[in-house]
Amino acid sequence: MELTFNTPALLFPAISLLLLAYTNRFVALANLVRRLHDEYKRGEKSPAMLYQIKSLRQRLNLVRYMQGLGVFSFVCCVATMYSIYSDWPSMAQYIFAVSLLCLLASLIISLVEIIQSTKAIEVELSDIEELEKSNFFTDLWKGKEEKK
Repeated sequence: MELTFNTPALLFPAISLLLLAYTNRFVALANLVRRLHDEYKRGEKSPAMLYQIKSLRQRLNLVRYMQGLGVFSFVCCVATMYSIYSDWPSMAQYIFAVSLLCLLASLIISLVEIIQSTKAIEVELSDIEELEKSNFFTDLWKGKEEKK
């Protein structure tokens, strides 16, 4: 397979969009951490909150690795283009392979982070389900039964 200048250049927009998505995830996590920190400082501690804090720490680490591998993949694409420009075809192929592997690893870590994110949301939903079990109408009927 012949590696041309356009092949690594095709990854530039894809990697850029991935890095933008990763940055958005980081900003959302940072906002959650700040909100939970404020709640924690006010003394609002619950088992769900402690789970969320632990989960957020793990997710922040995953986002760090996702971003790092994405940036390294981008750097490898640039190095591939330089290798092609310098007429080092075998070096360009190896560097491009590393770039693709880093991109693949970044996407796999992103999938792991998404799975962790959905588990954290399920914890929040379980709290809401507990609230739904005791609502105005069920509390009203419980009050009448207790009076009997």
